Amino acid sequence: MRAVRVRDFGGPEVLRVEETADPTTNAGQVLVRVHAAGVNPADTYVRSGQYANLPQLPYTPGQDGAGVVVAIGQGVSRVAVGDRVFFCGTLTGAYAGLALCDATRVFPLPESVSFAQGAAVGVPYGTAYRALFHKARATAPEWVLVHGASGGVGLGAVQLAVAAGLRVIGTAGSEAGLALVKAQGAHHVLDHGSTGYSDTIRALTEGHGVDVVIESAAHANLQRDLEMMALGGRVVVVGNRSETQVNLRAGMTTDAVIMPFLLTNMNASDFANTYASLSAGLRNGTLRPIVATELPLDQAAQAHRDVMAGKALGKIVLACA
Repeated sequence: MRAVRVRDFGGPEVLRVEETADPTTNAGQVLVRVHAAGVNPADTYVRSGQYANLPQLPYTPGQDGAGVVVAIGQGVSRVAVGDRVFFCGTLTGAYAGLALCDATRVFPLPESVSFAQGAAVGVPYGTAYRALFHKARATAPEWVLVHGASGGVGLGAVQLAVAAGLRVIGTAGSEAGLALVKAQGAHHVLDHGSTGYSDTIRALTEGHGVDVVIESAAHANLQRDLEMMALGGRVVVVGNRSETQVNLRAGMTTDAVIMPFLLTNMNASDFANTYASLSAGLRNGTLRPIVATELPLDQAAQAHRDVMAGKALGKIVLACA
């Protein structure tokens, strides 16, 4: 099979397509013919060697994708050969023609959802769900501010929050991004590059402030987040690219809580709950993954550059089949 291989940590240029042996299934495992693989910022951190948990070299990047089951191991009953599926978590990497997964990481993909859309679910929607409901424990009719709402995680957070009856404010950096966020059901949209948007949020919430912030750029926004929190507000950090310095006095006045996390730290129970909920949302149409760009596997390096540029409206995926 063809697969992207990383033999040395470094820049995007270390992503190279090679011919490799097909994986084989053992008990409890599923082999998926990958039609589309998701590209996430975390993939770039691993590739560059700047991540807490690094794989042994050489490795194939990617944790989420979608495709068709081609083989199952002994004891697997949740999916069958020929099923359309999406997955979050793979034993062999998603940037490849085939991906070997633990059966607990593979979920049915409705016919109404394309493979590219399926590849946009695993990490972004899983991150959004855990941030909103496991960490922040957001409940209607709380106010939720989603920073970077036009990206993969942001769009997932907006759709999930709206479906749960939360009052949603989404930020983006372009007119097209703002329009996209509004189309997903956000009650208010704001340009995060504009001055004074903190005052606007205070006005929109009639002085209450925001109860929950889903923060994708803590290095840029955390101080302002703390300054517009409601009493007992929670900032859930899903993204941060450099050291962050804040004056915590702003958070002390509202008993604010700052919660950074990694999706990979989820226990088995929370993982099952998260993806059962996401699967239901795909089936009933409340979750509608947005694909910004679909690039061929040979352009994995460009996909890594694009995802870090932060200008994509939705998810960047690689076409692997």
